[in-house]
Amino acid sequence: QVQLAESGGGSVQAGGSLRLSCAASGYTYTSRTMGWFRQAPGKEREGVATIYTGYGDTYYDDSVKGRFTISQDNVKKTVYLQMDKLKPEDTAMYYCAATGPRTSLGLFLNAKSYDYWGQGIQVTVSS
Repeated sequence: QVQLAESGGGSVQAGGSLRLSCAASGYTYTSRTMGWFRQAPGKEREGVATIYTGYGDTYYDDSVKGRFTISQDNVKKTVYLQMDKLKPEDTAMYYCAATGPRTSLGLFLNAKSYDYWGQGIQVTVSS
């Protein structure tokens, strides 16, 4: 059973930083695409960053490009989202997601591309 567990959320003032972690368990850490999504109240879930664990390639939504960094630690089976220069509009529930095993590069910000999801963690940015 694949399980994803997010941690590291919280409250911060605008301009501050947070680092989210997504620990994977229940499966062999083979090459997959991992993504970070967020959902604010009354809005649809949107993808903000994705990484293909096989090569380390990454892709970002324009709204976070230059401020957020996705990375991985294959030994710890963990994917991170470093969030800098946070803005009040970054306030949302953040979710980690994973595809099934992939043998080719794939970078997705579409939620439908993912098979497994974490429970989510709240990030609140005050002005």
